[in-house]
Amino acid sequence: MKTRSEIRKLKTPGGSLVTACYVVPGLPHPLLASEKNAGWKRLRESMDQVRKEIEQSDAEMILYFSTQWLTVLGYLFQADPNPKWTLVDSNWHEFGSMPYEFKVDTKFASLYASEVKEMGHYTREVNYKGFPIDTGTVVAQKLLNPQNRIPAAMASCNMYAEKQETLSIGQAAMRAIEKRGLKTVVVCVSGLSSRYHTEEIPYGEDRFSSQKDDEWNQKILEILSEGRLEDVSEVAREYSRQANADMGFRGIWWLNGLVGKTNDFEGQVFGYEPVFGTGAGVVGLYPKRGIHSLPDWVNDEADLVERFSGDKKKTVETKPDVETKMETSSRGGVSSIVTYEAPKTAAGNVSSKKAPPPVGPYPHAKRVGDFLFLSGVGPRKPGTKDIPGVMVDAGGDVVGHDVVVQTRSVLENIQAVLEEAGSSLHDVVDVQVFLTDMKRDFAKFNQVYGEHFGYEGGPSPTRTTVEVTSLPTPICVELKVTAYLGKKS
Repeated sequence: MKTRSEIRKLKTPGGSLVTACYVVPGLPHPLLASEKNAGWKRLRESMDQVRKEIEQSDAEMILYFSTQWLTVLGYLFQADPNPKWTLVDSNWHEFGSMPYEFKVDTKFASLYASEVKEMGHYTREVNYKGFPIDTGTVVAQKLLNPQNRIPAAMASCNMYAEKQETLSIGQAAMRAIEKRGLKTVVVCVSGLSSRYHTEEIPYGEDRFSSQKDDEWNQKILEILSEGRLEDVSEVAREYSRQANADMGFRGIWWLNGLVGKTNDFEGQVFGYEPVFGTGAGVVGLYPKRGIHSLPDWVNDEADLVERFSGDKKKTVETKPDVETKMETSSRGGVSSIVTYEAPKTAAGNVSSKKAPPPVGPYPHAKRVGDFLFLSGVGPRKPGTKDIPGVMVDAGGDVVGHDVVVQTRSVLENIQAVLEEAGSSLHDVVDVQVFLTDMKRDFAKFNQVYGEHFGYEGGPSPTRTTVEVTSLPTPICVELKVTAYLGKKS
């Protein structure tokens, strides 16, 4: 795990309003009891490093999203220009009180609330004396912005919101940042694993409550140190299931939505320690290029036109079992997208609603004798036509891709078609692979491929991999497979 030997002066990447993003823990131990445990002291020192970076940045606002400010209905936004109170954490009251004072950017609160309300969610701007600010936000503010030099903003975390909604709430924050026009430091207040000790232990003997949690935490931090925020967002559900991640790692979904679902960061892990059995990490993510909201993108239910076109969506006519045509602008390398319903009555044809519709007049697969031949399968999401792992700029032009994300999505789509035909990956006997950038993507593709094929006791089909100049949609990988459905040897 890397450490930063010196504090650099952060400057916002050209054209962007996001100076840097940080993930920091929200338990009060580093703030109130750092002298009681060497690890808690190291966490405080890590937060001090982040504070110095923020002080030397050109940020004009600090935006907090804390997994400890929970709502069950809609979203709340702090609109008191100067909230001032004294907080005593209900779980750690023995550490003492935390008097706090914030200077809040109320204009941003209104802009953010308006963006979320337009999406159909219940919102409320809270502005009354004594409204409780959560421990996580208070701890972050007192350690990162103790003199109120930078105005703050904060929004609640809906404890029941799933991935797509949380991503879209993050993207709404980016739209509000652009409307406000202030250079912003984004702080996600979230722990890592969240499995507490079930019995009291001496403060000085704090340790991780689970070795497996520790291993998962270190893997997540390794990925973040490489700047791969989108990849962490993709595995958040499994991470939460395995290591009881803090609030299902919703904070990471929100942050990933805000920055436009990308891995385009330089990453830095400042510190990682146990706090009463849980995992606490301090991470910095620094944009390599300008971050903007994607044109018309709200969430992963948005279709391909909304995702890749800055123009207004043209009329789309749909009729059952007949051709469906969509037109887009030429942005993103797409001049026209055509999808088709596979004929349901043709002998041997296989069509799955759980796979994306074909982009030509062909079925998902055709059974001939004992063999099932699949058409080329890409990573588009079924039902939504969203393409995961594609990076676009403010104008909607494709500027990069993530072959790992796309390969996993391709394999999920292939599995859906196989299951529709009563088959599985274990029946695959031959695979043809098409990559648009062999030199850059082959090794990463091969690693993901190996998770599904070639392992001991699993399917081991023959394979041919070729590089192509382009594919019909702005994707970087496509697979064509053949499965054997006859009698197994």
